[in-house]
Amino acid sequence: MTTNSIKNRYDFVFLFDVKDGNPNGDPDQANLPRVDAENQEGLITDVCIKRKVRNYVQLKKSNFGEDGNNTPEKGFDIFIKQGSYLNNTIESAKGDTPQKRQGSICNDFFDVRTFGAVLATGEKGAGTVRGPVQFTFSRSEDRIYQAEHSITRCAVTTEKEAKAQEKRENASTFGRKSTVPYALYRMHGFVSAVDAQKSGFSEEDLSLLWEALLNAFEHDRAAARGEMNPRKLIVFKHNNHLGSARSGELFDRVQITKNVDLPRSWGDYTVTIEKFVPQGVELIEML
Repeated sequence: MTTNSIKNRYDFVFLFDVKDGNPNGDPDQANLPRVDAENQEGLITDVCIKRKVRNYVQLKKSNFGEDGNNTPEKGFDIFIKQGSYLNNTIESAKGDTPQKRQGSICNDFFDVRTFGAVLATGEKGAGTVRGPVQFTFSRSEDRIYQAEHSITRCAVTTEKEAKAQEKRENASTFGRKSTVPYALYRMHGFVSAVDAQKSGFSEEDLSLLWEALLNAFEHDRAAARGEMNPRKLIVFKHNNHLGSARSGELFDRVQITKNVDLPRSWGDYTVTIEKFVPQGVELIEML
């Protein structure tokens, strides 16, 4: 048991929107924005948002040298990142038992003690860590329209393409781009103090998580993602490690009303938060 781990359970609602962008393409559908096939509501996977949190923490907790390389601050390295060989990391962890190696990895990597990880790979496994922080899929408040746009490129990549363009009288190369005109997404999250004791997830880690959710889109800009902005972060803090109310009961206190038939901005919605929460729960509006 880790003594500096968080002592309270948390549940939270995160609202964010996208305009003229593709927040999470579906590789099984030619990278179209993800949707619920039954009702056409937009979806964004939990791992998509976790990736943005990881990227923000990596930027926030890195010391950039003059040579362009960055060194992570002690205890805030990222386990799941591009160019990382996971088995090498697991096998190089300190400790002569899986339990000791797991503890070492939790101490060194923010995302492992936050979201958990499967460490039972390679010759020297380290078991599995169940992360105290869990996200649901984000779901849009309304049906989305999967818009497809034709785009052109005047440059070519090969001489063969250039000759083909000449025959077509300098015709451009065509491509496709998919966007959502506008959508407001809602994600629910859970922070377990019980699992935090096992992974060592601390109050400092929790503050960094809130900061990452509110700022992750700022450092994830791309033409394909359009404008993505956080709109509300509503946190329910319980006064103990088990919780004083069921999460679903708390989430129901956050109601979203559509003001127009076809929303195209954040102002087309009204968010109502019931201030009277059950005894033993504190409502915190972080945004």
